[in-house]
Amino acid sequence: MALILSIETGTDICSVALAKDGELMALRESDEGRDHAKKVAVFVDELLRETGVQPDELDAIAVGKGPGSYTGLRIGVSFAKGMCYALNIPLIAIGSLDALTEVAREDFEAGIIDLEDYEWSQAYLCPMVDARRMEVYAQVFNTLGEPLSEVCAEVVKEGSFSDRRCDDAHRFVIFGNGAKKCCEVLSDAIYINVSPSARGIVRLAEQAFNDGRVEDIAYFEPFYLKDFMVIPSKKRLL
Repeated sequence: MALILSIETGTDICSVALAKDGELMALRESDEGRDHAKKVAVFVDELLRETGVQPDELDAIAVGKGPGSYTGLRIGVSFAKGMCYALNIPLIAIGSLDALTEVAREDFEAGIIDLEDYEWSQAYLCPMVDARRMEVYAQVFNTLGEPLSEVCAEVVKEGSFSDRRCDDAHRFVIFGNGAKKCCEVLSDAIYINVSPSARGIVRLAEQAFNDGRVEDIAYFEPFYLKDFMVIPSKKRLL
């Protein structure tokens, strides 16, 4: 039973949620470009003012740990760690693909996703976070939110995820900001419009808090999956 602030900044969407006992109280998010460093603090302040919650009433801060945008993850994790230090409260880290799957599950429960119950119950859920070009960060889950594979960086081609897609008893459902570009290649997959959001962290963070699964604030780092690469500029210096 906890009052938890959740932050997700691993993609183009900057999203902050406040929840009590695993129930969403308020949400702020924007997909207007990657200016997360400016928006995340503003969104937190707005949520606390809207709900009348004082910072020292928070029990924990939860953050999407990745994989995702290197810069976006650094911003979210750094901000979350700073709040945890200042308030002397624990940090909870939630996999961004786990959280994205939770958003899909919530949308289905709310009747937003246009799939029949029998299609959903037998589906393989594959959240995808864009990693540029035809590469995505992905993982396969069942509809209970349980992982069926490891997180991978996949260059999507016709044979990608063939072990799941060839299972006639299950539908292969893709979503997230990396999924739409894969529809033509994965023509047998079902695409649903589900975007990353801090609300996907809410229930998972409550479970983690109750189980005592918190991070060492001093040493915790985002889960980048791949090393950050600096590409030399092609512009000539005069």
